[in-house]
Formats: sequence, structure tokens, C-alpha cells
Amino acid sequence: AEMAAARLSGTENRLVSLPLSRIRVIMKSSPEVSSINQDALFLTAKATELFVQYLATYSYKHGRGKEKNALTYSDLSHTAEECETFQFLADILPKKILASKYLKMLEKEKRDGEVREDDDEGEEEEDEDEA
Repeated sequence: AEMAAARLSGTENRLVSLPLSRIRVIMKSSPEVSSINQDALFLTAKATELFVQYLATYSYKHGRGKEKNALTYSDLSHTAEECETFQFLADILPKKILASKYLKMLEKEKRDGEVREDDDEGEEEEDEDEA
């Protein structure tokens, strides 16, 4: 039985590009997860790989990077912002802005009497607890 399992995991490793051991560590970092079935691990890895492939392909096809024959960060962030399927990634793939523009935004918020900085930090901490 052990040889069959070793043979199976060797085959699975060839079918997935992502490292299963790293994915297992990420899955175990969730407090709800006590044990991870080998099939669940493999399927999670394969689904993640296919999702990343889909995100990259979509971003490349709909981005400006294809003019340079490259996938750029701005292609990914544009996809996260514009495509409903990927909008949940908008916080992870924010659009890049110049530091000077960001500082002007902060100054405007202070002048307008908004306290957005404090609110945002609180939300991030809550998100980390949920993850």
C-alpha cells in the first residue's frame, strides 16, 4: 500500500506545478483544518493552479502588456478592478499610484476631516483574523 501511495503522489506532483508541501502548510494555517486528505490537497493545488492560469490569461488578453508581449502588474490590477469575477482580488492587487499622488490624497482627507486611515487599519486587522 505504501508503494502505491508513493507512486500516486509522484504522479500527482507531475500533474501540478505548485509545491504540495507549501499548499499543505497554508491549508494547515487555518484553525478550522485539523487534517488534510491527500486528494483534497491535490485538488486544492490543481484548482489554485488553474485559477492563476485563468487570471493570467484573462489579464494578458485584456491588458496593454500584450503590445510588449508581456504580462504586467498593471494588467493584473486592471483585471481585479474591472472584471467582476476577480474583484475580490482588488485589495491584493491595487492599482499603483505615485507616492506624490498618495500624499496629496492623504492631505485632502485630513483637510476634509475624514479619518479613513484609522478605519482602514481596523478593517485590515479584522481581515487577518478571518484569514
